Order: sequence, then structure tokens, then C-alpha cells
Amino acid sequence: MPVTKATDADFQQLLQENEKVVVKYYADWCGNCRLFSPKFKRLSEAHEGIAFLDVNAETSPEARKLASVTNLPFFAVFRNGELVETVAASKEEAVASLISRLN
Repeated sequence: MPVTKATDADFQQLLQENEKVVVKYYADWCGNCRLFSPKFKRLSEAHEGIAFLDVNAETSPEARKLASVTNLPFFAVFRNGELVETVAASKEEAVASLISRLN
């Protein structure tokens, strides 16, 4: 599935429409966030049936609060609209491990 840009305006709706969701929280100034983008895209293409969302942590404070974002890049997985687990990491293995919690 392609990575979808999400904002506070549509975040809740996207959580409700998709059983399994992986969220990457980023900021435009965050170099590690930019470096992780191709990896996040690759992960999204490898996992059918899971929605992948990109959320700008600076412009979407409500979405940021739902996952208690502490650092960037920050990743969260949701199942049926409920937060399952989070990780602040720049390593693809850490995010892949997080995604495996949805299975």
C-alpha cells in the first residue's frame, strides 16, 4: 500500500477505516526522518492489508498526543483505532519488529 499523508483533520477517520495502521511521525527539519522515508515506503510495499501514514508531528498536535510522541522519527502501530505500541528509532529493523506486533 502507498504511504498516506495524514493530518489532525483526517487521522481519526483513517484509524477507523483501517484495522491495522503504522504511523511515522516526522518533522520537516528532521534529517533522520527524511532518511527513513524510502525505508518506510519499502516497508509499506511489503505489508499488504496495513495502512501506512506519514504525520507531521509539528502541524498535527492531536495525532502526536495520541501516541505520546517523544522523539523523531517516532513510530506507532494501531489496531482497530487503539494504540498497540510505539518506538522512537531510525533503524528499519526496529520498525519492522514494531509492525510484526500487528500480526
